[in-house]
Amino acid sequence: MSIKHIGLLGLICLQTSALWAIPNYLKKIAFQDTTKEEKAPENWFNLDVNDDKIRGVSTEKAYKFLKNKKGQTVIVAVIDSGVDIEHEDLKDVVWVNEDEVAGNQKDDDKNGYVDDVHGWNFIGGADGKNVEQDSYELTREYVRLKAKYGEATPDSKLIKKNQEEYAYYQEVKKDFEKKRKEIEEQQRGFDQFYTMYIQSVGLLKKYLKTDELTFDKVNAVEPTEEEIKRSQGIYNYAYMMGIENEEVMKETKDYFSNTLQYGYNPDFDPRDIVGDDYSDLEERYYGNNDVTGPDATHGTHVAGIIAANRQNEIGMLGVANNVRIMSIRAVPDGDERDKDIANAIRYAVDNGAKIINMSFGKSYSPHKALVDEAVRYAESKGVLLVHAAGNDGKDLERNNNFPNKNYREGKAASAANWLEIGASSWKADRSEFTAEFSNYGSTKVDVFAPGVDLYATVPDQKYKALSGTSMAAPTTSGVAALVMSYYPDLSAKQVKEILMKSSVKYRETKVNLPGSDNKEMVPFGELSVSGGIVNAFEAVKMADAMSQKIDKR
Repeated sequence: MSIKHIGLLGLICLQTSALWAIPNYLKKIAFQDTTKEEKAPENWFNLDVNDDKIRGVSTEKAYKFLKNKKGQTVIVAVIDSGVDIEHEDLKDVVWVNEDEVAGNQKDDDKNGYVDDVHGWNFIGGADGKNVEQDSYELTREYVRLKAKYGEATPDSKLIKKNQEEYAYYQEVKKDFEKKRKEIEEQQRGFDQFYTMYIQSVGLLKKYLKTDELTFDKVNAVEPTEEEIKRSQGIYNYAYMMGIENEEVMKETKDYFSNTLQYGYNPDFDPRDIVGDDYSDLEERYYGNNDVTGPDATHGTHVAGIIAANRQNEIGMLGVANNVRIMSIRAVPDGDERDKDIANAIRYAVDNGAKIINMSFGKSYSPHKALVDEAVRYAESKGVLLVHAAGNDGKDLERNNNFPNKNYREGKAASAANWLEIGASSWKADRSEFTAEFSNYGSTKVDVFAPGVDLYATVPDQKYKALSGTSMAAPTTSGVAALVMSYYPDLSAKQVKEILMKSSVKYRETKVNLPGSDNKEMVPFGELSVSGGIVNAFEAVKMADAMSQKIDKR
């Protein structure tokens, strides 16, 4: 993803993250004009377009329709960075493997995973250590192919024998070098602004005799000193771009340094922490049972959107009740690995998940066939896969995003149990109808769902607004879980069909084309297969009608 910023911050550019979420502060920097962004309505993704005038998924309206029905428990697997299973709003909805005895260091249920009480961690080691950062798949492909072709001359037998792979190496090399250079240039530009900002904040604190700056404090005075005036201007500019304090600036600075230190670093490889034979793609039993990991922000947020406790009157309301969240840790800060994702899907299916939420993605997939096999396995077992379309603001008809529903080999062209989700916004203006960062595609993306400024759970009993197709996917997973809970006779394929057909249609509505610098407007129907936004109320009505037809057979 390359989301260009405004003014001085035009020197900053966000790159694709394996986890398809944009922290609220980074989203503001990326998309905001010079006026402070209005705040999203509370709980907006659960609201109703007719009753509340907000394009949510009509969750509460759906529950009114279902008030005389009793639902069954549905297990939803969250393949992600980890989930804080002790969070006040999640602890009562976490999946428990009843056949496993916690802490006895035995594989009681004989499934190959020791003490997997709440799920499994495929990026941890048997000694309890965890992978936190990893490189991008582009970097790993560059390293792999450079070792093979880096010293070869164009007329060598090696290249003549492997012309297709060599051409692929040239493409990878060009892409890697370009992106590495871009992020280095962006870091230099940001560092200049960072230095100016930190100096300005220090001067303003001293001038105002305060330890904490606020917009009102800074602008309550009219200084005569040029240095303070300049500092005031820099502070205000940053504030209008969404940078409200030094912590936000530091997090942005860390983003750049981590991207270079880990993501685009050919010498970084943390896989020895896991201790598997990574070349053995059939290997399945590795990792540990730490389902939270070192940074569970992303996965905890995703889990909250799906199933945060609707009965405890604290925090937030998840979309679905009657859900148990199975945490499967397979996504680091960096790109996930195909082997881990394939194993995570299989683990979820084998341990009873009916829905798998996958809020991650990447541009390269060297072992896509392995992931495809796992997707086929999930399809054969009737498990619904919900995947975030990605935050590049790109057309997936012309750009790669993995994993995806399209099989590389075999008779079936695509998985019938797969939903690819784009992100919509809460804003009334049609020029902000879709999330500017959302990927789209007339055949590649199935449906859109709320994905901007979703306030949900994060670790340590906290809550935070995040944006991304990472948030749109769990909104959809929540609606799917709601349908499956109250209409368990419906198959995964039928639930997919229901969510697409029942989505609120805006086919002819002219909306902003995501990623368009010139704010191009296009019919919303061109951005996905369904031309709609997921809606729980319409989905349960359609499910009810379909279920009744099944009962009469």
